[in-house]
Amino acid sequence: MEDRNVDLLTNAQKILMQVRRVVVGKNRVLTWVLAAILAKGHILMEDIPGVGKTTMALAFSRTLGLQHSRVQFTPDVLPSDVTGYSILDQDSGKMVYQPGAVLCNLFLADELNRATSRTQSALLEAMEEGQVTVDNVTHKLPQPFVVIATQNPTGAAGTQPLPDSQTDRFIIQLSLGYPAPEDEITMINTRQGEDPLKSLRPVLTPRELLAMQETVAQTYVSQEIVAYIVDLIHATRREPLLERGASPRATLAVVAMAKSIAQLRGRDYVVPKDVQEVFVQTVAHRLERSAKAGEQEVGDILQAILQKMPAPKLR
Repeated sequence: MEDRNVDLLTNAQKILMQVRRVVVGKNRVLTWVLAAILAKGHILMEDIPGVGKTTMALAFSRTLGLQHSRVQFTPDVLPSDVTGYSILDQDSGKMVYQPGAVLCNLFLADELNRATSRTQSALLEAMEEGQVTVDNVTHKLPQPFVVIATQNPTGAAGTQPLPDSQTDRFIIQLSLGYPAPEDEITMINTRQGEDPLKSLRPVLTPRELLAMQETVAQTYVSQEIVAYIVDLIHATRREPLLERGASPRATLAVVAMAKSIAQLRGRDYVVPKDVQEVFVQTVAHRLERSAKAGEQEVGDILQAILQKMPAPKLR
């Protein structure tokens, strides 16, 4: 396992080094994105337009050597644009499947919350089961498969809120935010000539990415850590400041993200600080504040839960 850790760390460093050439000053967010990909999860990016969400997704797809597809969602995008459709072949007289945009390794769903609810829901089967069903025929998606969706902040003009069933299928929600002044200067200087995005080259193959995902999946989680994660999740269900608690899918997501972060920190086992690092970003987007919360944000409520919950002391 130790040699596999070295390979994973080496590859992870190569990936992040490439992406940082394009996305400047956002090292922590980029690490979380890579961790989510290694955990076989999907990523939701919420931010104002223009801060680099799409650029980041394209940088990862090129660096990981993945076939990518992008849909700019608007109200007139149809479910069939995403999943595909069948047409009649005049020669054979049979219906022939025309693949939709989601038939790829990395699907970039740009401004997903501008689409109609029907189009948004077209992604659910693909995200959960790695397949799409068109005219009662199931089509498997290429592996690896990851969705990076961007959405404008809730309440922005022309947006349609994502349903709870969809947000729960994203393993993590992140925000890039504005760059620091010095990072913005670097961004300008690196774009005086060719767009740095065009210079990115794959540093591994899809098969190597699958092997990294398998290494992450085999990361050891002790029963003490399992109990710690379950206690944290159950605390959200008892919290009066939250309308409802986190789902069992959230529990599995925290485990998967903690495994991934552990591997990126050079360990093949999870410790409490791995759980603490990913807990808020993995759980917050699945929850709603109750009326008692007032102006307190969900993230702050989860941080308070983390602080109150005693972490296990591993031997």
